[in-house]
Amino acid sequence: MESNVAGNVRLNISAQYGYRQLIWSAEAVDEKVLAFVDIFVDSLMIDEVLRDLNAIDNVIEIYEVTGEFDIVTLIRSDNIEEFRNILKNRVMKIKGIKSTVSSIVLSIDKISQRNSE
Repeated sequence: MESNVAGNVRLNISAQYGYRQLIWSAEAVDEKVLAFVDIFVDSLMIDEVLRDLNAIDNVIEIYEVTGEFDIVTLIRSDNIEEFRNILKNRVMKIKGIKSTVSSIVLSIDKISQRNSE
């Protein structure tokens, strides 16, 4: 990662056919952040973890899933700093959460219409 004087951060992201360059400006940091957070949970604590996640307003969707993770959440925040604080000071403080893997949404290509029916 390299930084320049104008306050932009350049990130080189490995793509299938080489590198893509993303530039995050100071203005982009102020945009809304949407992130999927995959959560590993102590299996004896799953119900308590689900209850505590439900109490966090920024957690807008919660799924109990099969596979590598135990829970997948969708978290919305006003900016990346708020997301960091939610993850570090709220989600990771929940007793029973072992670890998380976060994926920031870069773009939305399709949204289900199930909620509007």
